[in-house]
Amino acid sequence: MISSFLAGIIASDNLSYGTIISVQTGSEEAVTALTDDGIDELKDMLDDARQSPDAWRGFLEDFIADPNIIARVKEKEPR
Repeated sequence: MISSFLAGIIASDNLSYGTIISVQTGSEEAVTALTDDGIDELKDMLDDARQSPDAWRGFLEDFIADPNIIARVKEKEPR
């Protein structure tokens, strides 16, 4: 679930240009990764979203397209 959750945020194109990179893992394989600045931006986004339950729900609905992921995340208790 975490990788789907992060993929939804990364795919939303809300991180600064150059913070999302592709890393070659083989001759025809690559993975998407975040730079240190990308990780910092993601942390800031999550901190802002975790200010209230309403902000968190809005964040999920804005960035995650899969309703099953939203439902699974919403059913977890806040930490």
